[in-house]
Amino acid sequence: MIETLIDRIGTSDLLLLGGISVGFLFGAFAQQSRFCLRSAVTEFRRREPGNKLAVWLFAFSVALAGVQVAIMAGWLDVSQSRMIAATGSMSGAAIGGILFGIGMICARGCATRLLVLSATGNLRALLAGLVFAVAAQSAYNGLLAPLRAEISGWWLVEGGSNREILSLLGGGNRLGLVIGLAWLGAGLAVALYSKVSRRVLIAAVGAGLAIPAGWIFTYAVSQASFDIVSVESLTFSGPSAELLMLTVAPYDKALDFGIGIMPGVFLGSFTAAFLTGELKIQGFDSGHTMPRYIIGAVLMGFGAMLAGGCAVGAGVTGGSILAVTAWTTLIGMWLGAMVTDWAFVRFWEEPEGSVSSMELRPSS
Repeated sequence: MIETLIDRIGTSDLLLLGGISVGFLFGAFAQQSRFCLRSAVTEFRRREPGNKLAVWLFAFSVALAGVQVAIMAGWLDVSQSRMIAATGSMSGAAIGGILFGIGMICARGCATRLLVLSATGNLRALLAGLVFAVAAQSAYNGLLAPLRAEISGWWLVEGGSNREILSLLGGGNRLGLVIGLAWLGAGLAVALYSKVSRRVLIAAVGAGLAIPAGWIFTYAVSQASFDIVSVESLTFSGPSAELLMLTVAPYDKALDFGIGIMPGVFLGSFTAAFLTGELKIQGFDSGHTMPRYIIGAVLMGFGAMLAGGCAVGAGVTGGSILAVTAWTTLIGMWLGAMVTDWAFVRFWEEPEGSVSSMELRPSS
């Protein structure tokens, strides 16, 4: 079937349509489940486990377990993916993850959450998302690129088994599946404790399944096409920067899976919000919060490009294949976010009217 589609529409268009489709599913499920790493971190840090932590654990564990099952079944081989085969940067992963974690607390949402909320009418998220894309492009090939390259070069790790957690542990994909099921158990415990609704958990599972779906699809195309195709899944930092350049300057690259993700997620979130009556225009209630969003978006954009991925790209997509740098990034995000959340709760109080669906409500 893949070969037939390639013959009819070409590899590039097939990858674009695949990115839109997988992105649409993720966007719809992420909107309905309120999938958000920032919210999960704040619930965990404040020792108030609730819906957001359960949702993130479910999505993450389903993605991890689903990818391991796909590899065991022969549907997927990630050994040639960028996160495994290419030389990685441990310094970039650690520092970039911390910066991203700080930024998502300041911007009150990770890059993925900003995109999902933008589609529902949240203008704060839209502004922060645009700034994120500009910062990511600057870090990739602009003013911030030399700094990114300098930090990345501090500690490099060769591609291959050196970047695979399972190889370092001396285990196989069965061990990876056990790890995924253990995380799922943690999510189930939090869900039972918090009395999370079945509808929300189903949506979280749907968001998680979009990750192996992306991996399996791009791998299938790579095996059927004569063109060189990257085996990848959902990520937002690189595609954000590329989509920005596509809209403001001549673009000489073929449209691919990554480019399709962005409009796909936007359309999926918009559709889900429309069908459930959740579309609502929201702006800044006061000007003093805007600098915080902008600073946070810049930190996330630079941190994501430094780390090689965002909260979904590195944290879930990279985490699902148990890449060393991806898990290092994820740990950095949690640490950076927890420290920053503690600092904001401890030293700053936000006006009641400035709190939105993507904002945290400091405790007294």
